[in-house]
Amino acid sequence: QVQLVESGGGLVQAGGSLRLACAASGPAFSSYALGWFRQAPGKEREFVAMISWSGGTVYYGDSVKGRFTISRDDSKNRVYLQMNSLKLEDTAVYYCAAEGTPGTPIETHEYQYWGQGTQVTVSS
Repeated sequence: QVQLVESGGGLVQAGGSLRLACAASGPAFSSYALGWFRQAPGKEREFVAMISWSGGTVYYGDSVKGRFTISRDDSKNRVYLQMNSLKLEDTAVYYCAAEGTPGTPIETHEYQYWGQGTQVTVSS
């Protein structure tokens, strides 16, 4: 069983930056693929970024490529999402997710464990 807790959300002006963190508890953190998703009001949950268990493979959603960076620190059981050049449309609740089976998951149904989410609001 893996428990995930996100932090770092808040209110930021357009063009600014935020770094989200996700702290994980549970065994074998280093063997999990980790992802970030987001959900805006009235919209479906959207893939943002994924990092493989080794850190050697990363994928990004088209809307965040070149602006967001995912990273992991297995010594601290944490995954991060650095968000730069934030836009109004980045406003959403951001969720951390973990999956223990081999692969590079980018769909919501591929992840077994989810955090409660952290709100990111980008203002003009």
